[in-house]
Amino acid sequence: MDASDWDRRYAEARQWSVEPNQTAARLISALPAGRALDVAAGEGRMALWLAAQGWRVEALDFSAVGLQRGQQHAAADARVSWRVADVRTADLGERDFDLVLVLYLHLPRADMRDVLARCAAAVRPGGHLLVLGHDRENLSRGVGGPQEDAVLYDTALLGEAVDGWQVAQLEQIERSTDSGTAIDTLLFARRP
Repeated sequence: MDASDWDRRYAEARQWSVEPNQTAARLISALPAGRALDVAAGEGRMALWLAAQGWRVEALDFSAVGLQRGQQHAAADARVSWRVADVRTADLGERDFDLVLVLYLHLPRADMRDVLARCAAAVRPGGHLLVLGHDRENLSRGVGGPQEDAVLYDTALLGEAVDGWQVAQLEQIERSTDSGTAIDTLLFARRP
């Protein structure tokens, strides 16, 4: 899908809950607030939650409509900057962020490797990278998510981005949904 497809989806209806992703929120809540990059932020639910926790956040997405939805829900004092850009070509910076968050961004593997490498490069020493998305095994024993193997995660793909880092979690996790159990891949790592 491209930006115009997502703009249409966001214009038709809210796509996800306004609540933060619970797995990400649990892991992040132990970190001191700093500067965060929310990659593929969509409607901004994580960006808004991070801002409420004291983080300064850059929310990046290629859907202007999705980001506008987030801005509509932002408190007047929310510390979020909203940037419309395609993560595949956007400048993510070098060692600029205490936290880079990538939730449910699914791209072809070559694109995803590049994006993950650039996301890792954007993390400051001592900062964290958190990546969470649908695992390849979701096709055979899970529910939801893209149904195309070439855009799904596995631990090998995510682990490539953080070679030499302190990896707190790199694993498959199960997530309960209304439709059944989804299989996700989680990476949470600290840059030395």
